Amino acid sequence: MNQVKDILFADPKNYLGQAEADFQDLAALFSRLQDARSTQGGAALTVYFQGQKVVDIYTGQKSLDEKWQSDTLSICYSTGKGVLSTLAHILVSEGMLEYDAPIAGYWPEFAQNGKAQMTLRHILSHQSGLYDIRNNIEQANEMADWQHMLQVMEKAAPRFTIGKDMAYQPLTFGWLVGGVLEKATKRTLSDLMQQYLVRPLDLDGAYFGVPDAELARVAVPLPKVKKSSAAHTEKKPAARKESPLDKLIELSGQNPQDFQDAMIPKGMKNFSFFSPEGMQAVIPAANGAFSSDNLARIYAMLANKGSWQGQTLINTDTFAALRAVQSRKRDRIMPLPMHWRLGYHRVLSLGKASNGFGHIGFNGSGAWCDPERNLSFAYTHNFAAGSLTGDYRLWALTQETLRCADWILKGKKGWL
Repeated sequence: MNQVKDILFADPKNYLGQAEADFQDLAALFSRLQDARSTQGGAALTVYFQGQKVVDIYTGQKSLDEKWQSDTLSICYSTGKGVLSTLAHILVSEGMLEYDAPIAGYWPEFAQNGKAQMTLRHILSHQSGLYDIRNNIEQANEMADWQHMLQVMEKAAPRFTIGKDMAYQPLTFGWLVGGVLEKATKRTLSDLMQQYLVRPLDLDGAYFGVPDAELARVAVPLPKVKKSSAAHTEKKPAARKESPLDKLIELSGQNPQDFQDAMIPKGMKNFSFFSPEGMQAVIPAANGAFSSDNLARIYAMLANKGSWQGQTLINTDTFAALRAVQSRKRDRIMPLPMHWRLGYHRVLSLGKASNGFGHIGFNGSGAWCDPERNLSFAYTHNFAAGSLTGDYRLWALTQETLRCADWILKGKKGWL
């Protein structure tokens, strides 16, 4: 109830940056959703419409003593999967690899343990069976060693027959896709990012592994304020309470063991994605660092069906393939049907329909495009939050973005 009051009585102009007149309702909603917590963290929102940036706003704290800036970077968790997938599609479009060729043809060591016929399509659409991280490494800090994790993927065995089921790959996706790209091209992931995404789109804030010189740009979660107490008696730690996420998994009918094996490596208490080691490691499924503008610009290219400012990054056939829905059923990990494409899922809103696609992150960040509307969106932040399907702010901002675009295109907003 307090959150509803906070939103209703919030300042609708607590942000910096610019928003075009037709998107002022979206900017006001962004402000209302952040206002009450703007001292606890920060957030940014960028929207491109028909090739033009129409919203680029931000608010709140980047750290305890720094305000959010227009070029602030955020660790975006799984939102980075969409960026990595986009890079893969560009390389397919360039003829460097194929969706349906066995990965072992590019990466012979990958053929171990029944993976000789696995393809890039199987991985991008989460049909590989290689979702288990918990039983394949002993400690979470192993994830910071890129070459080691590629070897782990080589030895990993699928948990089901390839192509016969679906299970979201929360962490393994990055080493699987990134490994294929490196092996097929014989170049590093960083080099590929620079040549095929960063330079063509003129990006200044998109990293898998943050360079030393850019660490200061990354927003970090603010420490929680501890409640003062007159008594300082030692208490036994309370038993862990069932979280809303636990309840959601239980209600969804999924196997909690699948969720744990996919999402929670052993020893996570000794590893942080926000430590210097965590931010500088190459963990593409989880620790990509992006500005909201750079994410929205990547998706603006996709909203324009693979072209950007006179350049064709993704050809027509490849674009048709990447956006095609591979399955509409619910997979083993996600509580909702995600309508997986090749590396992307459906746009999640509060009811407004879209044939677009994108990817959200566990912390509630997200980016997507809608080619029919030629619209793209990115929302980033540094609040301590966790949800498999994004928090209500992401859904609400997505809804209003679609509504504002429809006001221009159709002369009415509508809710559905």
